[in-house]
Amino acid sequence: MAINVGTGTGATMRRRIGAVLAAAGAMAVLQAGLAPVAHADGVQEQQWYLDAMQAEKMWEVSTGKGVKVAVVDSGLDSSTPSLRGQVLPGKDVSRLPGGTDTDKSGHGTTMAELIAGTGRAGSLKGLAPDAKVIPIRVALQGTDGKTSWDPLIAGVRAAADTDAQIISMSIGTDAPDPRLLDAVKFAANKGKLFLASAGNDRNKKNYEHFPAGFPHAVSVAATDETGKVAEYSNSASDVDIAAPGTNIPGWWCDKARKRYCDQNGGTSAATALASASAALLWSKHPDWTANQVLRVLLNTTGLKEKHIKPSVYLGHGAVRPRANLLEGKGDPGDPEISPLTNKKLGPPAKKSSGSSKSGDADGVPDKVKVADSAAGDDKGSVVLPVVGVGAGVVVLAGGGFAIARMRRKSET
Repeated sequence: MAINVGTGTGATMRRRIGAVLAAAGAMAVLQAGLAPVAHADGVQEQQWYLDAMQAEKMWEVSTGKGVKVAVVDSGLDSSTPSLRGQVLPGKDVSRLPGGTDTDKSGHGTTMAELIAGTGRAGSLKGLAPDAKVIPIRVALQGTDGKTSWDPLIAGVRAAADTDAQIISMSIGTDAPDPRLLDAVKFAANKGKLFLASAGNDRNKKNYEHFPAGFPHAVSVAATDETGKVAEYSNSASDVDIAAPGTNIPGWWCDKARKRYCDQNGGTSAATALASASAALLWSKHPDWTANQVLRVLLNTTGLKEKHIKPSVYLGHGAVRPRANLLEGKGDPGDPEISPLTNKKLGPPAKKSSGSSKSGDADGVPDKVKVADSAAGDDKGSVVLPVVGVGAGVVVLAGGGFAIARMRRKSET
């Protein structure tokens, strides 16, 4: 589907409208002929990454207690067994009917459960089950049916104004709106750790995804059960880190919230799990800054430990919070220096479409670029063991909750 959108000069350009949530959604399920098969009483058996990440052992040290995560998404249903008692007051900037408890797609609810779900009554168990989530409900399509970036920008700023330490954003666009960049910078200046999904279109156009592609945003890619980069995981968004994203159940196709769907979570789920990993570290080290938490996340990956060059597909590698929590690894370093830019925060950096050069006219660098490493790319991160890999795995790269996505223009 395409629409004509006027430019600032009065000319028109054709912009693609598609799904840019990083998770595969209900439409993808129907197209693939999959049925919602994950009953709540068995869904935790499908959370293969909990064993792979040694979650039970980590929870003996940290459960995310005392950490708050703002989830910028489609809203969330706080009445699910997994989220009861886990949700703090948030804000709805979507301009749509309902409130923060309204989640027609199930996407935001799933992200919140992956982060801080209690697992009650056999529901999804969050990786940081004692963390709390703050819902920030956004949408890019207003009540008039027209595309608008304003709610997304307002959502980032609203999240920054909460007392959440971490902002988890599993939605985005291909259009690098400078106001969105400023909002991300605003959040970083307030000491937030901002994580965003890299996108799911590597097998298609592989557009750079925003806000993940902006400086001061941690771009999160997805891995599969073998620890390799998922085939759909976008590599164009200056990937910084990776987390499990393949074959993760969620509320993708049942609006009644009676059963989970058995399918991919994509880089959406990966972002939620990376955010939960950060929550585990921050709970253990409450005096650390966002820079220090992120530095330890980056420096305790499998690629880093094996001295393998960072990858354009996996960034520094898949998150391994256990390396710090259980083994004491990771130097937090300077609390004021960003590990993404190697500088203190300053004026927003500008990115030029199609350019791999760091820096701008203000002298503030983009995110430090990772090298393209044959050892680290398609070989994947040597972090997660093979757990529960069966035959006939279907890989979906589509999205459900429809948010407008634009192919961004070249900047001059």
